[in-house]
Amino acid sequence: MLAAGGLTLAALTLGLSACAQEDALAKQARAGDNKNYVAGDGSVTEFAATDRKAPVQVTGTLFNGTAVTPADFQGKVTVLNFWFAACAPCRVEAPILEDLHQEFKDQGVQFFGVNLRDEKATAEAFDKTFGLTYPSFDDKDGGVLLAVSGIVPPGAVPTTLVLDKQGRVSARVLGEIERGTLKALIAAAVAE
Repeated sequence: MLAAGGLTLAALTLGLSACAQEDALAKQARAGDNKNYVAGDGSVTEFAATDRKAPVQVTGTLFNGTAVTPADFQGKVTVLNFWFAACAPCRVEAPILEDLHQEFKDQGVQFFGVNLRDEKATAEAFDKTFGLTYPSFDDKDGGVLLAVSGIVPPGAVPTTLVLDKQGRVSARVLGEIERGTLKALIAAAVAE
């Protein structure tokens, strides 16, 4: 009887463990590597024009002191990149973002960084190091992040959004961008 009970318990344990799937976020948390961010999985999501939600209501202040309101997104394709200086993938993609900014600015595409953690001096040093010419929001208070909650996971840095000319999210990249992919997403939004 004890042997039969032991077999039943073993079968139940095996059955339950088969139901548990490896959670990527939990795996990163358990890694204990102190990188202070949760890396995106690199997934790219495009939203058809008919499936897009209302325009994002981003209000905030850039590090240069300029106030930005939702009206600033109307009529322009906008790229929002969520970053901070100590994020390794953010450092890798910074030159790509600047290159695409230069390529698309004459087509009316605007780029904004959304800095989630850094003081002004740190953000400016990052910009200088990577030659970034587009501005960044000082979003330590989380206002911009809150405006896109449900679209951008709060800990997934970097994340990049492409907004259409109405200020709606047309595409999202969780994690480090690939140049060709982001270029195609921007070009598609420009062509609409």
